[in-house]
Amino acid sequence: MRWARATAMAAGLLVVGPVALISFSIPSNAAPACPAAGSAPPVASDPPWPQRRFDLERLNGLADGTGIVVAVVDSGVDATHPQLAPAVRTGLDLLDAGTGGRLDCVGHGTAVASLIAARPQSGAPLRGVAPAATILPVRVTERLDGTDTTNARTVTVAAIAGALRQAVELGARVINLSLTTEVDDPALREAVRFARARDVVLVAAAGNRQEAGSPRPYPAAYEGVIGVGGIQQDGSRVPQSQVGDYVDLVAPGADVVAAAPGGGYGRRTGTSFASAFVAGTAALIRQYHPTLNADQVAARLLATTDPPAAGTGYGSGVLNPYRAVTDQLRNEPPPKAAPLPPAGRDPAAAAVAHAESAARTRAYKLAALALSAALALLLAGAVIPRLR
Repeated sequence: MRWARATAMAAGLLVVGPVALISFSIPSNAAPACPAAGSAPPVASDPPWPQRRFDLERLNGLADGTGIVVAVVDSGVDATHPQLAPAVRTGLDLLDAGTGGRLDCVGHGTAVASLIAARPQSGAPLRGVAPAATILPVRVTERLDGTDTTNARTVTVAAIAGALRQAVELGARVINLSLTTEVDDPALREAVRFARARDVVLVAAAGNRQEAGSPRPYPAAYEGVIGVGGIQQDGSRVPQSQVGDYVDLVAPGADVVAAAPGGGYGRRTGTSFASAFVAGTAALIRQYHPTLNADQVAARLLATTDPPAAGTGYGSGVLNPYRAVTDQLRNEPPPKAAPLPPAGRDPAAAAVAHAESAARTRAYKLAALALSAALALLLAGAVIPRLR
């Protein structure tokens, strides 16, 4: 993983989802005005292609994300979705007071959260990579793409930096940032440093503006943040997935089935959703390898990728959750040694003492047998003549 990355100044735009640009505005406390959700169009009941590729069932009994909190900094999460209701705790909402981030008017954050931690359910078309992880929703925007000319609410990059710090304070061990800005904002940079100093794994989308020359995306381009690009079902890079040294690895990012507000499902494309698969895998590693720090988790993710297709923009390769959890890596610290014996006890001396004790016990038994035999002979010598 690259820990030294260049910085660059660019237009003040923030990206969420496929080409989702967010302008900077003042947070509002007005009541939410979500349209009636209803159910999203149904999708096929067969497992989606990312799940077939990852074969997530192989991880059953090994790791499921239990005990790991994953923050999703996004458009909120619909906590009423049947596959997410058990997973979503009260988080942060920078748009509306009193929701705890458990509201999603546009569905982007709900989709991301479901790819990370959706609970398996009979007849449901998906399950999360870490289906027992806990989602901490952090709601920061309602705007979805750069062509959005509505007055959809959003927050400043500085406000997102503050939310990132709060997510760390609330116990997040992994933070997913499916958003980008082309500005190297000092507040965001310092928030990333703060999270890293607190041993938090940071995963971010690499952005979807390849056709615009792949402008440098933050926070993905910051040191210590895992930047994620997207691939299609055939393994090739998603055309809009950005290319640059900030792409550390790639994951499914096209035609991805994910949860939608109102209890339904939809298909999504973009590096936002590729990032979610990596964040879920980071949760698995944090559970299965609890002694690894955040940098070691990142190194494990990159060291266990599958070979990419020909071309550029794949980083170290394609995410492989099973290998990320189970592979044995040479550069990792050795397993914890067995506890030492109590102080003052020499194991070698104890072994010798045990052997000597056993020898004495055997000698006593043999002496007792010999004495018994001698007594029997003496008794027989005294009794037999009298009988004659």
